[in-house]
Amino acid sequence: MRKSVGILVGFFLVLVSLGTAVAQQPGLNQPPKVLLIIREFLKPGKDGMPHERTESAFVQALSRAKEPVHYLGMNSLSGKTRALFLVPYDSFEAWEKDRRWVEHNPALSAELDRATVVDGELLESVDQGAFTYSEEYSYHPAVNMAQMRYFEIEVFQTRPGHHAEWDEAVKLVKAAYDKALPDAHWATYQAILGGRERYIVFTPMKSLAELDQEMTANNSFMAAMGMDGMKRLEELTAAGIESTETNLFAFNPKMSYISEDWIKADPAFWKPKAEPAAAKKPVEKPAAN
Repeated sequence: MRKSVGILVGFFLVLVSLGTAVAQQPGLNQPPKVLLIIREFLKPGKDGMPHERTESAFVQALSRAKEPVHYLGMNSLSGKTRALFLVPYDSFEAWEKDRRWVEHNPALSAELDRATVVDGELLESVDQGAFTYSEEYSYHPAVNMAQMRYFEIEVFQTRPGHHAEWDEAVKLVKAAYDKALPDAHWATYQAILGGRERYIVFTPMKSLAELDQEMTANNSFMAAMGMDGMKRLEELTAAGIESTETNLFAFNPKMSYISEDWIKADPAFWKPKAEPAAAKKPVEKPAAN
């Protein structure tokens, strides 16, 4: 395992991926206050089209019922094969209202139950957790999400009783970014239900080419921190962070139930037109004797 300072610095350096071009676009989306994260771990060979087909049943059922709450589905590009579904809410009360809305719709509930059984045949396991948005640990989080294509997701497991070190480390990093990389952005969520205290940091990207900027960001970040700042950051991360994991996920329109605003923003990606079927050559009848 890498040293703690390498973990934290390496993570924050990737967050510079998007620049002012995105930050200045209209239609920026603020992070939701509550985020329900559902993870589906797939059996070998069951990802791709097989899983897209089973997930489309959920999307079609919700679309017919005009479910007011939308969600974003994505596939892992690193780590164990899995799908993530992010369901945003304004509050925990809004989550409860959504659950009741589905429960009071017998036809929809029945469709979802059938889809769950079929989808379950492809899965090894499923879990979910509830997270709340942390404005304090986020940095310029508003972006035009309909134009994004990937999430780099970093999970920080903090050490029990060492929240102060985590808090100071993030503040040091944000101060350095204010000096050297003010166009960076990320959104941080804290686990509330479904596990130990941990933080999940989301960095949206429009292209994987943005990861190639890490080396330039590294030099700028370290110059802004200075030798004393880097030494202090190493001490804080060693004391406050127990483990971390970084993975990359690609948005999947076929597994997402999104709003009309997102579709209108980029219809070619979110709702592509079906390709016309190839015309079949007519079969010639045998000549009569």
